[in-house]
Amino acid sequence: MTEPNDAGRGANVRFPPPFVFLGFALVGVGLRYAAMPIRFPVDRFVTISAGIAAIAAAFALLLAARNLFARTGQNPRPWTPTPELVLAGPYRYTRNPMYVGMTLLQIGLGLAFDNAWIVLLAPAALLVVHAIAVVPEERYLTAKFGADYTAYRARVRRYI
Repeated sequence: MTEPNDAGRGANVRFPPPFVFLGFALVGVGLRYAAMPIRFPVDRFVTISAGIAAIAAAFALLLAARNLFARTGQNPRPWTPTPELVLAGPYRYTRNPMYVGMTLLQIGLGLAFDNAWIVLLAPAALLVVHAIAVVPEERYLTAKFGADYTAYRARVRRYI
């Protein structure tokens, strides 16, 4: 977790993004019991089904992105060096499939457990991850890959 322009180091990300999502989900659980439960005003079958579908989609997205990193010999930890841009698979549609997947996972868990707090806190978790990880990663990748990354940014959306 170091300076972005150091050739042997990755982006200046100082906190693991998955823990941000975990933390916000746990806050949602706490709010359910400490403040008040907020349930979805639809049948439980609907929320459970939607939650399971969102969780399945999240895992598919996360695994696809993770497998691409493994195939190219890269580490998914954002503070490690990036030897090459990954532009295939889900990276053709979103520059941050792992963060989209983690957001979708949090939403799916909230739906499956009928806890709207968890769902409502998912955008806040993504906003924190945007500030602590996405912005430093983009700065690092722009400095390292220049025009190639700039062209990729112009072609592919940040999230969805």
